[in-house]
Amino acid sequence: MSVLILSLTLFVATNVDDLFVLAAFYADRRFRARDVVLGQFAGMGALVVASFVVSLATLAVPERWIGFLGLLPLALGLAVAWRELRGKGEQPDSSARDGGVGAIAVAAVTIANGSDNVAAYVPFFASREIWELGMVVAVFAALTGAWCFVAFWLVHHPTLGAPIRKYGAVLLPIVLIALGLYIFFDAGAHELIAE
Repeated sequence: MSVLILSLTLFVATNVDDLFVLAAFYADRRFRARDVVLGQFAGMGALVVASFVVSLATLAVPERWIGFLGLLPLALGLAVAWRELRGKGEQPDSSARDGGVGAIAVAAVTIANGSDNVAAYVPFFASREIWELGMVVAVFAALTGAWCFVAFWLVHHPTLGAPIRKYGAVLLPIVLIALGLYIFFDAGAHELIAE
């Protein structure tokens, strides 16, 4: 029971920000709901696997280097903003809808935003039995689905959804750029450049 409670608490504490990012992706018409869900599951899966491998190896990448992952959402946010400014009034670009590019973009942002996840998961995983890890993975998978559902519900809510959808194209690049800058500076990656 304690593993279940710890898993729930750990997931919620490290993924609250993902609700806003997911809502921004759902609100952008260029991203299909299916791709957002697939990308979120792929990104979370990659974070869990990476945390497990690092916990086994007891190696850690210095946090300042992890900050360079912030360049992924920053670049994606700038690209989306540029496309939005350039194509004002046009039909949505289908490039994010074709060939799973939308899912890849969502997964990349989830991974880039996951440095706090890895930092929290590694010591937690290192101290668990193998059967407990199975329970943790099941809880994380269920909560990832719940996160996707809640973000989708917010975007499609009769009252809350209209403004989110209306400003979704503007909201997504702002959220991604802010997230990228936060990851980059919070981890101290800028200090490596200064050195």
